[in-house]
Amino acid sequence: MGRIFISAGHGGIEEEGRDPGTIAGGTTEAQEMILLRDQIVPELRSRGFEVLSVPDDLSLSQTHQWINDRAITEDVALEIHSSGFFNPDVRGAIVFYIANNSDRKNQAELMLLALVRRLPSLPSRGAKPDTETGTGRISFCRNIIVPSLLLEVGFLTNPDDRFLIQNRRRDMALGIADGLAAWSRTVSGTDSGTDSNDTELTDSEVTYETINISVNGQIYEEQGILVNSNAYIPNDLSDRLGVDLTVTPDIRRVQYRGVVYVKAIELRDYNISVGWDNASRTVILRSILQICPGLIDQIMGHGNTSEVQLMMFLKNNNDNALTEFPQLPRLYREEGQIEGVNYDIAFCQACVETSFLRFGGQLQPTMNNFGGLGAVSGTEPASFPSARIGVRAHIQQLKAYASLEPLVQEVVSPRFRFVTRGVAPLVGQLSGRWSTDLQYGDRIKAVIRSLYESADLL
Repeated sequence: MGRIFISAGHGGIEEEGRDPGTIAGGTTEAQEMILLRDQIVPELRSRGFEVLSVPDDLSLSQTHQWINDRAITEDVALEIHSSGFFNPDVRGAIVFYIANNSDRKNQAELMLLALVRRLPSLPSRGAKPDTETGTGRISFCRNIIVPSLLLEVGFLTNPDDRFLIQNRRRDMALGIADGLAAWSRTVSGTDSGTDSNDTELTDSEVTYETINISVNGQIYEEQGILVNSNAYIPNDLSDRLGVDLTVTPDIRRVQYRGVVYVKAIELRDYNISVGWDNASRTVILRSILQICPGLIDQIMGHGNTSEVQLMMFLKNNNDNALTEFPQLPRLYREEGQIEGVNYDIAFCQACVETSFLRFGGQLQPTMNNFGGLGAVSGTEPASFPSARIGVRAHIQQLKAYASLEPLVQEVVSPRFRFVTRGVAPLVGQLSGRWSTDLQYGDRIKAVIRSLYESADLL
């Protein structure tokens, strides 16, 4: 039977300058996850499992390396987190898995089911691919060489979830232990090999299942391989698609029978569409897209989606999103087209700022402030008399950053005049300007990619 690795997210020591994670209710994510982990480990060991607890003083990359240096065939790895959110009404557990991996999805659902069975008062938010996260990828799900999942056990910022995390810790630990035990047995019962980073694996060590590769509708003459249920393609093919993955050191690579392979899903970050057909065992790559990849992050331009596509995307991410603002997709399309701003980008930024219209914190629905705009003075965000004016202000502020052209309509954005015009024509350049979050642009681009994938444009 394989071993189990457990990492407590944000497990570093705060006094040493490490990120304590979410802070709420007089506690930290690091503190709560360490306490939870320390109940899971002995429980699993009492059931006869060999468990390796990741040291708490390691950085993110060091955690990955620590596991990879020790991982062997049939091991699994889990990291536990507690989410933080500015809307205290949001709660529930989520398990994230690497996208386009049906086996890992099933294993994530198995983990979540076991947890909720032990703790039925904890809502399930479902098993989700890592592409649905803020930045569109989770390194723990992608950089670990054995099957890995990231479990968010609840929202520390929600009083009900925080009560469960602190006062039902034993039940939570038992549920996670149940899930890990079932997951470990599932993986141990499969005929799968492991690999080590950038190390050649010979025929005597492991044999991988070959898979077909489809590129823009045509079967590629070379095959890929399946490693831990993840599709890998020859690195030479990524070069032919115009993607140089050698400059990204944390990309998982496998050298097998003299050929270097890379995870196909990593091409998604370079605007290559990646899909999987289970019946034919084919990974499907598309570089010829309905939109120009080079324009995906240019703020000035036209949008590519219809009003209906925007509505469906919003509803799929928040069932109640259109109840209060049913015309919001139409308003973004109209106001964006008037000023020449890509309304897809503006709409996705609004999704990031409001968490798909869930709002929370200082930002309230009555403010009609969908871009998180600040007021000229005072500590409250700006407020607008209607949804249309709020959208217009958002569009105008984007134009201020991205263009030198004058506004078509009268200025309604309160901080338009304070922006150095044209300083940020690309989404990524909003990081550190619109928000202090240096990954702000990446978060918006991740939502844009999700929007275009849902509309079958990517």
